[in-house]
Amino acid sequence: MMMSARPFHYTPWNPARWLIWGGFALLLVLAPRLMSSGSVVSLLSLMGTTMIFALSYNMLLGQSGMLSFGHAVYSGMGAFFAIHAINLAGSGALPLPLTLVPIIGGLAGLLFGILFGYVTTKRSGTTFSMISLGIVELVFACSLMFPGFFGGEGGVAGDRVFGKPLFGISYGPQIQVYYLIAFWLFICTAAMFAISQTPLGRIANAVRDNPERAEFIGYDTQRVRYLMLILSGFFAGISGALTAINFEIVSAENVSAVRSGAVLLFTFIGGIGFFFGPMLGAIVGVFLTVMLSEFTKAWQLYLGLFFILIVMYAPGGLASLIMMNIRVAAHGYFRRILPLGFSLLLACAIGLLGQIILIELLYHRTLESAMGMEMNLFGQVVDTAAPSAWFTGVVLSLVGVSGFLLCRSRFMAVWDSVNADIDKSDARGGR
Repeated sequence: MMMSARPFHYTPWNPARWLIWGGFALLLVLAPRLMSSGSVVSLLSLMGTTMIFALSYNMLLGQSGMLSFGHAVYSGMGAFFAIHAINLAGSGALPLPLTLVPIIGGLAGLLFGILFGYVTTKRSGTTFSMISLGIVELVFACSLMFPGFFGGEGGVAGDRVFGKPLFGISYGPQIQVYYLIAFWLFICTAAMFAISQTPLGRIANAVRDNPERAEFIGYDTQRVRYLMLILSGFFAGISGALTAINFEIVSAENVSAVRSGAVLLFTFIGGIGFFFGPMLGAIVGVFLTVMLSEFTKAWQLYLGLFFILIVMYAPGGLASLIMMNIRVAAHGYFRRILPLGFSLLLACAIGLLGQIILIELLYHRTLESAMGMEMNLFGQVVDTAAPSAWFTGVVLSLVGVSGFLLCRSRFMAVWDSVNADIDKSDARGGR
């Protein structure tokens, strides 16, 4: 009896994929070595946890078309369960190493994804968004009503250093915590990318783009949304657990609508249409909220203005700008847009400088005038009562705005021409 031969499928080796993932892993390993100060390592740790959070949120918004205002529920509950697991492990009641605590957070996020997702995914669109907002407000209220678990306004604190060090790793130094976060970041990023390539990830894209057609071919759109929310909650819970390990305290702020709004802003700034967009948005968002807050008290105003500019001029996010320019460069047309692009960036820089001067002067005069009329601006002592500083800000703003409006029309004409030539070249190559 002859056995039928198994079909042989040859899958070519993809060096680009290995190069990208290898480069990503290498970057995670070398990043703290390139900038070894303690503050930078702490900043990198925060970026790592925010990247996982933003990627998990994009599983809803970018891949499934679900605009959620309550995603902090899943990361926050993961953080609370993780901090309690740390305290139990520290007391010897739970035999669990710190390295595996993020799994506890992930399972908590998955559990609450099953619980809340069953309700929220019954509806889609605006209704889903409003229900998710109600859920996050409900959980936030519960965090103040049940201090036994949530710790009240003070939150729940823990100590990540417990047990005997393994191979000299105690997770006391911040650099060791960073590498723990980097490890889970790489694992979660690879897992979420793999999910986006599965049939579930593909049909989630179909539900996002045309739910009626997806239902017509036999798919239950509510079930697809439900499964994606459960998986998203799992990775958000891992992010929350790593946040608990990093800061060693979890409070009601971790389950607040403010935190949900922050991840929405970061994800949209990076670009919801690209897998790496939320990671880029997390880096920029953390920089604007943490680093910028050390230099100015008006950092929230700058973050809001930056978000508005992204929505107006780059609705695809920063990732779309990068990919569009890579496409132009790959076809050899970058030299055609470079002079006008440089002029446009120069005009933007001049206008931005003028706006910063005016904002800082106005902020000091309205909110900090009791401390005196003089302020430190760009390393120089400036008298906010003198008209010269205001005049400089107004002139720079007008020059920048005028230059932007003048260069933008010319740049867009060249940009459209370049992309038309690229489309023609691609069309000829496809024949």
